[in-house]
Amino acid sequence: MDIKKYTIKDVAELAGVSKGTVDRVLHKRGKVSQKAFEKVNKVLKQLDFQPNLMARNLRKNKLYKICALLPDPKYDSYWIPARKGIRSGAKEYKRFGVIVEQYLYNPVENISFQEKSREALSAEPNAILIAPSFEYESTELFRKCREQDILIALFDNHIDTIKGEFFIGQDLVQCGRIGANLIDKMVKKAKIAIVHINKEPHMQLKENGFKNYFERNIKGENQLITQNFNTRIAKNDFSFEISKFIRSNPDIKAIFVTNSKTYLIAKELEKLNFECTLIGFDLLDENIEYLEEGKIDFLIHQKPKRQAYLGIGYLAEYFLFGKPMPSQKLLPIDIITSENVKYHLK
Repeated sequence: MDIKKYTIKDVAELAGVSKGTVDRVLHKRGKVSQKAFEKVNKVLKQLDFQPNLMARNLRKNKLYKICALLPDPKYDSYWIPARKGIRSGAKEYKRFGVIVEQYLYNPVENISFQEKSREALSAEPNAILIAPSFEYESTELFRKCREQDILIALFDNHIDTIKGEFFIGQDLVQCGRIGANLIDKMVKKAKIAIVHINKEPHMQLKENGFKNYFERNIKGENQLITQNFNTRIAKNDFSFEISKFIRSNPDIKAIFVTNSKTYLIAKELEKLNFECTLIGFDLLDENIEYLEEGKIDFLIHQKPKRQAYLGIGYLAEYFLFGKPMPSQKLLPIDIITSENVKYHLK
């Protein structure tokens, strides 16, 4: 069955008004009498009329620029899928006049972040999509964007000092609660370690959720300890610190790693022939290898590719079609095992 595509001309004829009046009602500009407004609005509702915003934007031949600011994957392979997501979004919206540029910074050097932020701002974008690693520097970038009327959106990591901007990612507190729930199903009345590697603010949110689960559900039955490790020290020293921690806590029954570097803990546990429940994050090749070998029990998938792709998509459709952007878009939290991992490798 053919479905008629109504035009502004059709609406005007049915409402008994001019096309200009219909256009003013649709786009909420100019003066329209109450009587004309009601007549047009009634016809619009009857026809379920949707203006062809895509065609309108193409006729304008207007270009929109989005700058994506994120960590360089050569320092952390977690960001490889995020770059792929940005490329996919850029390819999809390029034909509509959306230009996407990527600016990659060293995630352990705030100076690198500042330099790439300045480069992104000098490109005079309409919006910046940012995966922030440094709270103060990210807040400064946000302030400058506000001054220059540049839209800013965050993905992967939310910064508390940046208020009122769009965020796409996961509920990080809930991620911690899910990690705790999984461990609770595997060990009882045990010493459990929360491990941060190169700690960043968002990891604390996961720790908070993890502790909150045990405080609410099984208070006092488990001993929770927290340990921070830093990969920026010499490789041998890093390995020694992990080994020292494990040897000092031989009664640990489970470890929850708050980021994608879970494989580093798995590697040291394997060297020590130390068995315990191990849960971490993300589908890095190294993590998948240990997951399939049974050295990592569960991985929580943060979907960096999906986050980045949706970030570009929401911004592009805001500019092109006037679609409102929600304050946040929280993605489902997937639990990955050795049995279902292959279905998530796309």
